[in-house]
Amino acid sequence: MALRLRALTRRTLTLLTLSTTAAAGAGYLYLNSGPAYPQTTHESRRPPPPWSPPPRAAMIDALKRSTDPKPGEDDDAQFDILVIGGGATGAGVAVDAASRGLRVALVEREDFASGTSSKSTKLVHGGVRYLQKAIFELDYEQYKLVREALRERRVFLQTAPYLSHMLPIMLPIYKYWQVPYYWSGKTMESSYLMSKGKALEQFPMLKSDGLVGAVVYYDGQHNDSRMNLALILTAIKAGATAANYCGVTSLRKDPTTGLITGARVKDYIAGGEFDVKAKVIINATGPYTDSILSLSTPTHKSIVRASSGVHIALPSYYAPKGMGLLDPATSDGRVVFFLPWEGGVVAGTTDDPYDMRAHIKPQEEKDAYLSGDDILPRESEIQWVMDEVRGYLSGDIKVRRGDVLSAWSGLRPLISSGTAGGTEGLVRSHIVKVDEGGMVTIAGGKWTTYRAMAEEAVDEAIEVCPGLKAKAWKCQTQELRLVGSEGWDRNMFIGLIQRYGLHPEVAQHLSSSYGSQAWTLLSSTTQMAVLDPHRPLSVPALPEVVRVMGDTLGWDTRRRGEEARRAEEVLRGMGAGGRVEVGTASSGEGWLRIGEVQRRVCALFGYPALLRPFSGAATYPRALFEPGEIEALREVFGQCACVCGDSGSGSDSEPDFCLEAQEEMRMPVSMIREAVRSVAVLGYAYDGVRESDFRYVLREAGFSDLFEGRGRGRDVDFEEFVEICGDLKDVSIAPAVSKKGVQRRRIPVEKSGGGLLDLVR
Repeated sequence: MALRLRALTRRTLTLLTLSTTAAAGAGYLYLNSGPAYPQTTHESRRPPPPWSPPPRAAMIDALKRSTDPKPGEDDDAQFDILVIGGGATGAGVAVDAASRGLRVALVEREDFASGTSSKSTKLVHGGVRYLQKAIFELDYEQYKLVREALRERRVFLQTAPYLSHMLPIMLPIYKYWQVPYYWSGKTMESSYLMSKGKALEQFPMLKSDGLVGAVVYYDGQHNDSRMNLALILTAIKAGATAANYCGVTSLRKDPTTGLITGARVKDYIAGGEFDVKAKVIINATGPYTDSILSLSTPTHKSIVRASSGVHIALPSYYAPKGMGLLDPATSDGRVVFFLPWEGGVVAGTTDDPYDMRAHIKPQEEKDAYLSGDDILPRESEIQWVMDEVRGYLSGDIKVRRGDVLSAWSGLRPLISSGTAGGTEGLVRSHIVKVDEGGMVTIAGGKWTTYRAMAEEAVDEAIEVCPGLKAKAWKCQTQELRLVGSEGWDRNMFIGLIQRYGLHPEVAQHLSSSYGSQAWTLLSSTTQMAVLDPHRPLSVPALPEVVRVMGDTLGWDTRRRGEEARRAEEVLRGMGAGGRVEVGTASSGEGWLRIGEVQRRVCALFGYPALLRPFSGAATYPRALFEPGEIEALREVFGQCACVCGDSGSGSDSEPDFCLEAQEEMRMPVSMIREAVRSVAVLGYAYDGVRESDFRYVLREAGFSDLFEGRGRGRDVDFEEFVEICGDLKDVSIAPAVSKKGVQRRRIPVEKSGGGLLDLVR
């Protein structure tokens, strides 16, 4: 008995020791599993050695010399690799090849990051969209994609720490059985469970009905367009030649071997065409992959299917500042993110097939090219995202169409499976192929895996041209830190404040946008001349941007004025402006209308002190109602309403609707649809209101019982009717401001990369 007890005691102690050790080990791993940040050093207190890229003219000259070398340059002027495409993949290829010691050139038809690479979800993610397919469908390809994404995300965050960071993302759970599934799926990362109360405390906008709890996991977030530019600058610093607004119009081949020896390039800024000679060409043009392949092989069959991913930008109150939200199961099985971004919130994305021929110009035009400016979000896609937002947020939050500050559409270059249909099932993997002319094509993939894709493409290019093996080093990009990362840490902005007296928000913006290059920016006397340390840069930015671009591109006075007006128009369309008071009619209606115009003008130019409320006025957003629209609403209301207590019998005449009777007249709720249709016939923008919008607005106004057949006796007064009409326009019709004033149903679309708007930001 004693021996048995001693054995039991030893076994118990052993188990306790092992469990304690395991718990301690798990705790250690958990505490050390967060994001890795650069060590703070004294280097962040002082400027690094200044560096600036060569001017564009020098880049163009280097490209031209590849076929017409100067005396003594001979074959050294020829490039080892010519990269076509200046997005994430192309820029990553240029960095990889240049850092291996190869002579690299890169050309981009538009601006760097002007296409898909600046229109992403802004995530460096581990593949939560693909995890469900990998588990439930036992899809090994999806699993490999998740594993690769997790590995590359870690490298991504280390090589550009000032442009990327870890972001907690909440995954709400509304069914108890989902807890183990989502928890098991997230144990590969730093994640934790959260109770219902804690979830609502962290994300008060979240719908609480049926909420069980939440899983919080960490993903990476980055500034995609600036990351793209950092890659371009890093490649240039490593010796690459890069030029934007240079499009490839044809490929040059050796007539004897049939191998590609270079490309014909058109300069869309200075004009003219020239040849660029290279030993290998890498096609990294994303959704335009097939168009470049067709230049090499006219009978080429498409390998890429474009998918439209639309995002919308919303005001900051749609999500807390430091946490995102993931809706893992939308109405049609897609995934939607709500993420804090640059003082606002980004929501998306869609996944719909996109016809690349939709905007192609006639073939007789030499530049029959689908520009990134032509790829606009469709209203149906914006409405889909809004509907998903409505379904996931608290019922007391009114999701308005007017809250959409901007929208953009990026085209995913998905690898074709050879079948027609939707694109949501295609794997986000990539391929590297070599065509009969020796051109290397890298297609597919995503932002997170750009580095691994670039490494694979350069490896293939070296195999294609054996002469490069002797001079190329091993891949350096797992450890190579991008321009702006050296000497940067999270406290660097304090050094900027202490040296230059900047406002803290300005210093943090410069630090997170330019990294250690912020010192170079601030050391420029021309920049400091317009920099007020106590005000945001956006106040003096536009005139200075117009001046710099005008001097660089040779704009005349007319062009400078036009560019400034276009930038102002876009900025106003993305949320500028205030609120004005809309008055009701009176015997002095003419004077009231003059006052209405005066108030609108004053509000537009920011003089709220001059606004004087009129008797009985209600407050509405200024962009909702057009001149004369309130009067039209009043007329229709008078036709559909009746005086309280009037039985409606004994008179065939219309009610005598006047201001004195306004408080007494009521309209049945059941007449609202008919009334709104009547106003639409008069030419006001209500024809875009959907049945789901009617239901949403009426439900928000407290008339949900109307849909259950119990709302027949309900009615509204004139002010309530106008408010409902305003809400209908607010949630379904996009306001936009142009030179001619307020217009309807124009989508303010973000144009990233190279335009005035991008520089102003």
